[in-house]
Amino acid sequence: MSRLFVITLVSSVSLPGTAFSQGATQDRSSREIGPVVVSPATRKPAPTVSPGSQQSRAARRTPGRRSATATVAAPAISTSTASTPLNTAVVTDVGSRLGITARETPATVEVIDQQTVQDRGIRTTTDVAKAAVGVTGGDAPGAPAIFSMRGFSGDQLTTLYNGIPIGPSTMTGRPMDTANLQQVEIFKGPDSLVAGLGATGGAINYVTRAPHTGPVVNDAFTSWDSFNGYRAGYGSGGSTLVKGLDYRFDISHSNNQGFIDDTYSKLSNVSGQLNYRVNESLKIWGAAEYKQDKDRFYWGTPLVPANAPGIVPTIGIVSGQWSNYYLGGGTPVPVTVDARTLTTNYNVLDNRSGASELWLRSGFQWDITNNISLRSQVYGYDAHRHWFNNEISSFDQTVGNFAGAQSIYRERLALDHAQRLYGNVTDLTVNSNLGGMDNRFVATVMASSSQFNVSQDTLFSSDYVDLLNPDRGLYGPRSDEKIYTHLDTASLSFEDRLKLTSTFALIGGIRFEDIELSRTRYSPDGVLRSDRGYPFSKTFNPVTGRVGYTWEVTPGVMLYSQYATAADPTVANIFILAPTVPLLLTTSRTYETGVKLQSADKRAEATFSAFDIERKNVYVPESGIVFNVAGKMESKGIEVAGALHPVPGLKLWGNVAFVQSRFIDFNYVDGNGDFQSYSGKAPPNVPNFIANAGASYRFGTKLPVEIGGLVRHVGDRFNYQDNMVVMNAYTTFDAFAFVDIPKAYFPDVERARISFRVRNLTNKLYAAWGDPGYTDQIILGAPRNYEVAASFKW
Repeated sequence: MSRLFVITLVSSVSLPGTAFSQGATQDRSSREIGPVVVSPATRKPAPTVSPGSQQSRAARRTPGRRSATATVAAPAISTSTASTPLNTAVVTDVGSRLGITARETPATVEVIDQQTVQDRGIRTTTDVAKAAVGVTGGDAPGAPAIFSMRGFSGDQLTTLYNGIPIGPSTMTGRPMDTANLQQVEIFKGPDSLVAGLGATGGAINYVTRAPHTGPVVNDAFTSWDSFNGYRAGYGSGGSTLVKGLDYRFDISHSNNQGFIDDTYSKLSNVSGQLNYRVNESLKIWGAAEYKQDKDRFYWGTPLVPANAPGIVPTIGIVSGQWSNYYLGGGTPVPVTVDARTLTTNYNVLDNRSGASELWLRSGFQWDITNNISLRSQVYGYDAHRHWFNNEISSFDQTVGNFAGAQSIYRERLALDHAQRLYGNVTDLTVNSNLGGMDNRFVATVMASSSQFNVSQDTLFSSDYVDLLNPDRGLYGPRSDEKIYTHLDTASLSFEDRLKLTSTFALIGGIRFEDIELSRTRYSPDGVLRSDRGYPFSKTFNPVTGRVGYTWEVTPGVMLYSQYATAADPTVANIFILAPTVPLLLTTSRTYETGVKLQSADKRAEATFSAFDIERKNVYVPESGIVFNVAGKMESKGIEVAGALHPVPGLKLWGNVAFVQSRFIDFNYVDGNGDFQSYSGKAPPNVPNFIANAGASYRFGTKLPVEIGGLVRHVGDRFNYQDNMVVMNAYTTFDAFAFVDIPKAYFPDVERARISFRVRNLTNKLYAAWGDPGYTDQIILGAPRNYEVAASFKW
């Protein structure tokens, strides 16, 4: 179960660190603490056998479970945020550390800023997927807030926090509200050059709100929805009475009630940052953040035989053939979801999940000269996460078993994680002139140390309950083993952009990494285990990189191509490697080419990309218990996005993604001695086609009113690599309206907005996600719901 992890005890460190995308202010030609916005016109800116550390049962959480002059100034900084329709004028740290914009990066980089979050009603980081091109998201409770894009999902995508990787996403991911975020940056395709181990399908970087220089601005919001959920938050930032000192503070809380009986997710977040400009060339800063989530998770709705007696089939959620995976298979039968179980909760009554996370970060930025700058960030992170649930809910179709044919087999698992992570990231940027050509070079040193402790129940208590009226009961006894993992990582990377002409640039980089892993394991009675290869240690030394170009063939038309590589563990992820599986790294590479278009008035923008990704020697879960090798995975596709503001008040946007992702050379003999082949099959949770479109119009009335709508289509997907059970394609519609109340009505409020939103307008029944570690159950999408909200700025 890629689920869970770690308690993190953040230690307070005092090394300088990289300021990852944090506020943007104009001064001199120095580089600011991010999110820095560079004007596009500026040229110079530049189980049987389980790989799990957790017993065989834990392995069932499968890994599925970013013209030349003599001297070159540093990047020009803008005080305003990016105003282009697709936000390609924003500098990100997920695509490159060169300080170049998303438009100038020879790859696909998307930026979803706080304004987009507010306008589209994006409440959680999982909802962010709906705003991105070709991305789907799932809140599988064993691995919440994970994504799928470009044919890859889960641990094949790296999640970053202000540019900092904290571990495999299926282990460290948590539900998170978007209120305290400044923006979300999404890099598509292999990105180990910047994001490190695991970024085969791409990287997602969460950037917290940061101070700005100028008058203090306060904002607040509140909302309520038809599930009786609510959100509220307050933020404030600006310059203080102390010269050179700016601040930002945010606090938010949400109580997201689920549509499944007795489920919820309560999220709290407090964050703050101080920036102090010592002089014109030196800035220091410090930030702290505390996050907490308390959850009663929905683990999925059971798949059932469509032809079983008494079953009330549904249409359009799932189709195909199903044979009970968890309880030993059988003859495949038509599959469905029983219409009587659409809100049924099979979890135990005393279930609970949650996490607390603390971040401490500090750093500086020093412009040594006009052409040389140094920035550094030190960080400490401490997290505690826990799961205490019934997780397996598998329909038993065997007529004559003691519980009867209308029964659900259930199985428990409890797990606690403690993680402590600390580290440093330092960049040295040098702008120079080589033979009349502008050149920017960045050397980056990263080092981190992580202790990841797991306490896991080994009893796996089980029982049967009724399909329609489950006696949920209590969890029962627990007996834990301990697994301790230590990971030290150090890397040195180099990036360079050479502008051969004012419009053509070569961009490339290479990263050398040293990763040292060690693991120990203790039985429930506290005895150090020396069987099955424990304790053990392993060192990995991946070398990854990227090379590409950008060519502005005419103003507003940017062509680009790139070749990039990535590396990650062959089996599962690095936090659950066991000595009994191959301790190797798999490799991946991508070819990508595309074009980025922008109108002269910046009111229209479009992007097109075509990609080909190959990942070799991939282990994948079989029957949720053992892992087998797939010789290769291939993913090819195209993505198109566009946005247009044709006349004042009207906004149009849309995107489509076509992806063909397949296992290649995936043949093996299963535990029964039977030959199996998944060659040519698609990985779980990967649709061939995704499309989004939206429009809004703002009426210039005395009380400005804006109305709009969104449509999202997601194609067929599979919940398992045999591709027998299809999660059917679905289309959903959202509608919204809001009114901005002018200052004249509230003199002390700069802006007040009242909004109303309907999600899933047609009340579509659909499968949102399928966890391949829980192959007999799928996660349903939310039915139609309503939200009213109010926000204020003063």
